[in-house]
Amino acid sequence: MSLYSELSKKWQKQPEEWEAAQKERLIKWRTEGATVRIPAPTRLDRAHSLGYKAKQGVIMVRQRVDRGGRQRPQIRKVRKTSHSRQNKILSKNYQQVAEERAARKFPNMEVLNSYYAGQDGKHYWYEIILVDPESPSILDDKSLSWLATNPASRRRAFRAMTSAGKRRRGLFHKGIGSEKIRPSLRAHNRTK
Repeated sequence: MSLYSELSKKWQKQPEEWEAAQKERLIKWRTEGATVRIPAPTRLDRAHSLGYKAKQGVIMVRQRVDRGGRQRPQIRKVRKTSHSRQNKILSKNYQQVAEERAARKFPNMEVLNSYYAGQDGKHYWYEIILVDPESPSILDDKSLSWLATNPASRRRAFRAMTSAGKRRRGLFHKGIGSEKIRPSLRAHNRTK
């Protein structure tokens, strides 16, 4: 078996010593900031399957997102405006929110993809692969140069063009049950 298949099996089974190492990681991650640049991916097999390469112009970022209901905060003022609805639940998933926040922190980079890294009672952590489209090593790479040459790939995270965004938009489903997903949710008077 290859190294990556063995690593993925370890993450799926998670024996006691593997879980203990993950708990220690989470304790350390809680003390760090919300957006942290890391030297190498925690889950090497998952990162490589999503397009990560250890080369110049590709960086890894660990992004923390708060868990809980993603509702708007309750207005504690005297006057409420029309925008202060408290029950509007955001339709984005946590992974897409994490990708957008990382893209805001690194405005010269493009989000390639991301994966789940861990969670505790208060937070989710995702590791996000960011690519510099102006790097010469990215322009020479055939599998990553489309990020630099294709203008439609600009600001992918904000337009829900990543895998997490497409999952939220329902683009992985076809046929029966997905008739009201395309062309858009607003075309069918649905806001979620």
